Order: sequence, then structure tokens, then C-alpha cells
Amino acid sequence: MLTVDEIRKLEEGSETRGVSKLQLMQNAGREIVSFLAGRFDLKGRKILVVCYHGNNGGDGLAAATLLAEIAEVTILFLGDESRLRKEAAVQYKKVEKNDLIQMLPDYEEIDFDEYDIIIDAILGVGIAGDLSSPIASVIPLINSSRAFKLSVDVPSGLNPDTGEKASIVVEPDAIITFHDVKPGLAQYGEKVTVADIGIPR
Repeated sequence: MLTVDEIRKLEEGSETRGVSKLQLMQNAGREIVSFLAGRFDLKGRKILVVCYHGNNGGDGLAAATLLAEIAEVTILFLGDESRLRKEAAVQYKKVEKNDLIQMLPDYEEIDFDEYDIIIDAILGVGIAGDLSSPIASVIPLINSSRAFKLSVDVPSGLNPDTGEKASIVVEPDAIITFHDVKPGLAQYGEKVTVADIGIPR
């Protein structure tokens, strides 16, 4: 197991070894799609990708672009476009230009039960303290949905190093985490799948 700081150091070092952060994000998106395709026939499925403006959201946006080729994809973007990190901004622009993807900014417009799959790409390892709205308002709606729920890297609301949960946390059916299992994921057992996204060891 590696802590978040240890993995971030590996990611920072990846660029000096020929693997850009953008490529890592692309790889993460591909692994998300591969995981879901291994579980479901995705053709025609209704998929909701819930994103924020950090790199976890960027991973979800990268997956959405690929999923839109085979499924019906909606993105709920809870973040601030002006705060998108460089690599996530690239993914956001791709989504904006993709006529196959519907992007909604208001969670109150969404019936979460309409979807077959919900991808939690909100916070990942980026949690700091307790959660506020709109995230704190959306997570209960995700949890109560009948959809299959996949968290990207770690469930939003979970401290990846300690396993401590915020007052509200996504309760996923499965978790796809990258490079190595974070210590806080130990409690999820077989729900966790580790995917290699090309971070040099």
C-alpha cells in the first residue's frame, strides 16, 4: 500500500520518465471503461458521470468521452470550470465538443434512478475536511439510486490514507483505484480493483 503523498511523488516523477499527467489521465479513463465493459454490456446503457474540477473529475471526463461511443452518457459537473486543473481542462473541452454527451450543471434536474451506472469521479484522494453543498447534497442521491455505483480511485468522502469517512460518503458497489491500494480502502475488501495507468515505479 502507498499513501497519497507517495503516489503523487510517483506521478510527478512520471513526466521525467516520458509519461505525461495527461497520458495518465487518458489511461485512467480507459481503465474505467475497461472495468465496466468487463461487467456489463454497455451498448445503450444510461451512464451518469458525476465530476468535480480536480484530477478525479478529469479521470471521469476522460472515461465519459470513451463511453459515449457505446453508451448514453450524461455528465453532472459540480465544479467550477475556472478551477479545472490543466489536464482536467483538456478533458472538459473534449466533452464540451462532443455532441453525444449531455452535460448538466444542476443536480436537481436529474433523476438518479434513471441511470444504469453512476460513476463517482467527484473527489477521489482530494478530500480535505467535511463536505459542503452541492457535493454533500448529491452524495445521498447517488447512494439511494438503484444504479450500479463505481467510485474512481476512492469513494468521495473517504480519507484515502486513514479510511476515515466524512459525514456523508459515497457507498459504491465497486471501486477502481490506480497504481496501488490506498490504506483507507482496506475496509472495502473485494470491492476494490487496482488498475495500472502507467505510473513508472
